[in-house]
Amino acid sequence: EVQLVESGGGLVQAGGSLRLSCAASGFTFDDYTIGWFRQAPGKEREGVSCIRSSSDGRISYVDSVKGRFTISSDNAKNTVFLQMNNLKPEDTAVYYCATCDGHYWGQGTQVTVSS
Repeated sequence: EVQLVESGGGLVQAGGSLRLSCAASGFTFDDYTIGWFRQAPGKEREGVSCIRSSSDGRISYVDSVKGRFTISSDNAKNTVFLQMNNLKPEDTAVYYCATCDGHYWGQGTQVTVSS
């Protein structure tokens, strides 16, 4: 059974930090580009960042998080992380871990940034 289990969301003040984790199982981790998407109330889901978990480690970020968010992976533990620094109220959303082809999705974790 494929599972992507997120953790690490919560409530934080603007300027603060959170680290999201995504534990993957049930599929070959190295075969996929995995990352984070988010959906704010009333808005469409958007891609935040993706990382290719094979050795080339190719990474991408949406412009709005560049310089503030860092994606990384621990291939030995089939886990992807998203370190979020200098959070802003507009980062408030449900964050989803997913394969970046949209094939597999986690259940989401809420991130709320207060002003």
